[in-house]
Amino acid sequence: MGAVPLLDSGQGSHICLHAVSPVLMRTRNLPVLCALEHLCLIATECGICGVVSPLTRVGIVGAGNVAARHADVLSGFSDVTIAGIADTDLAKAEALASRHGSPAYGSHADLLSAGRLDAVYVCVPPFAHGNPELDVLSSDLPLFVEKPLSLDLRTAETIAAETDRRSLPSAVGHHWRYLDLVDRATELLAGRPVRLAIGHWLDKVPPVGWWLRRDLSGGQVVEQAVHVLDLARVLVGEVTMVHAVAAGDAPDGEVDRASTAVLRFAGGAAGMLATSCLLTRKHRAGLEVCADGIALELTETHLLVDGERMIEDDGRAKTRVDREFIDAVQGKDADVRATYREALRTHRLALALAESAAEGRPVTLDG
Repeated sequence: MGAVPLLDSGQGSHICLHAVSPVLMRTRNLPVLCALEHLCLIATECGICGVVSPLTRVGIVGAGNVAARHADVLSGFSDVTIAGIADTDLAKAEALASRHGSPAYGSHADLLSAGRLDAVYVCVPPFAHGNPELDVLSSDLPLFVEKPLSLDLRTAETIAAETDRRSLPSAVGHHWRYLDLVDRATELLAGRPVRLAIGHWLDKVPPVGWWLRRDLSGGQVVEQAVHVLDLARVLVGEVTMVHAVAAGDAPDGEVDRASTAVLRFAGGAAGMLATSCLLTRKHRAGLEVCADGIALELTETHLLVDGERMIEDDGRAKTRVDREFIDAVQGKDADVRATYREALRTHRLALALAESAAEGRPVTLDG
């Protein structure tokens, strides 16, 4: 039997190859089954059904700046199409969807009901996490979530448990892990445990109405500095205790304008995190670490070694984080560095810092 074009089952254009022995049937990891696969099981001249150049159909929940960035990156992949964009502000969804030739929806439920999706990105504000992720998982679809995972721990733990139960590919947008500088830093620190870590996120208030409200954003540590905390976990290890102090002059219900915290790492290192949103622009965001005979300063754009040698990043981290997730969705070998379960540990740390600042006491964590 020659190559036979098949009906599109949601994964793009499919070709039945009938290339190898029937004993290999159902032993491979492919996005979909060929519509004629049952014939392969009984035909002596036929065999495995394969997929040639699958077009992965991605839905996006949210139409803000971060969603737009992911849409731009994904649209640059030859094997991906944006199948739909949903936002509670339909006009925003329509504006973003029009840039990618995609339909727009006024809710994530409508996007999921339309069907023919292979994966979904959830890029919503902190207060909107929960139902979109659980509904995506209920549809048995791989899930990419932009940080922070939620405002509370219970919501994120529920989503993590459901992701684990369904054994679906997942990823979280901790793109700093994909900086080529992180690999360089890891090499430079090999055999030299970090003994001191100092993180900063000194910035402005983002231009979105919900950000200053603690009950909507979770605060600067949860919403922004979580990138630095995640990097600290990668380079230094798990944190066992935090004690945060806020400036204490924020209006009722609003986020702290400045805070500092000490951290104790499981491996014995000491740490500090300073945050502020008092400025008019981003002044400093990154992590400094000291180990035996070496000091590194790592930001999203450069690595400074011993205060002398500057190494620039290649600027491809935001592409890599999407490419690796898509590869995982397609069943390929993929370097997903922050699954939902892994990102939950960083989220738990950020929430512990917020709790410590709010209650004025140390908070311990499992290392």
